[in-house]
Amino acid sequence: MELFDLSLIWALIIGFGVIMYVLMDGFDLGLGILYPFAPDEQARDIMMNSVAPVWDGNETWLVLGGAGLLGAFPLVYAVFLPALYIGVFLMLAGLIFRGIAFEFRFKSRGNRRWWNRAFCWGSAVAAFAQGAVVGSYIQGFPVEDMAYVGGPLDWLTPFTVLTGLGLMAGYALLGATWLILKSEGGVQAWAYRITPPLLALVLAVFAIISLWTPFVNEAVWHRWFDRIQVIWLLPLLALGCAYTLYRAVRLRREGQPFVATLGLFIFTYLGLVVSKWPVIVPPDYTIWEAASAPESQLFLLLGVLFVIPIVLAYTAWTYWVFRGKVRPGDGYH
Repeated sequence: MELFDLSLIWALIIGFGVIMYVLMDGFDLGLGILYPFAPDEQARDIMMNSVAPVWDGNETWLVLGGAGLLGAFPLVYAVFLPALYIGVFLMLAGLIFRGIAFEFRFKSRGNRRWWNRAFCWGSAVAAFAQGAVVGSYIQGFPVEDMAYVGGPLDWLTPFTVLTGLGLMAGYALLGATWLILKSEGGVQAWAYRITPPLLALVLAVFAIISLWTPFVNEAVWHRWFDRIQVIWLLPLLALGCAYTLYRAVRLRREGQPFVATLGLFIFTYLGLVVSKWPVIVPPDYTIWEAASAPESQLFLLLGVLFVIPIVLAYTAWTYWVFRGKVRPGDGYH
């Protein structure tokens, strides 16, 4: 008998890595989505400078989650990659364009508008692809004998398009509240103005997806509606965060809107997790059925438990060093 449930431990580690990536890379993807609507080029400079020191470190969590899935739950890769190959390719292509734009935008003169577009479209495509992947996970995959048997575009449905657009709106909201925290003057005033409409859009999409999901996946219907249970606290807490965000914006608070948006994402994410738990490869395969050999999980776990504190430490240090407002003239060079 195993002293520890290694599959459960790995599920918690990967779940933690995923939410850390969503929260920490979400706001800079959101700024890219908001880029075309910025008041002027100086505002775009401030937007990019606010995330330039931290954006590449944020993506460490994506690498951690992907490597952890490959090592601990190989069945996830065996099913997800054939099913989501195009979606994952679009996400990576978007992230590459967004990363290149950071390096070239400030050095370019005549072609800066093209790097602006690369930053915007790269962020938008990456965010949409991530949301569509989440939608595909919710609706499930056609799997036989632990192998994907569907087509290359089965992941692209009206439901996944909605989840993709919904995550774009959510990231834009996260980016707007980050800008409230990091900017001042006219740029901050613009961020305050756009936050309530973005919040209304996110809540509307959240409501539609919540009502649609039980019809897409019957298991989710039974999980939520067979009886009233404690998991109903999660959407209530998410709505509480939304109200806190709205009130903080009205009172012109600077840090509270961003924290409330983080809470909104966390409780929505937990709602998704409990909707599917313990299934990791929809519709039927649980974390224990998808797991690799215990020896492999234990070998990888020893390394990951050493790496995670280091990643958390340098991430916290980076945000501490670059704390405070970003002002015109501050730059990424």
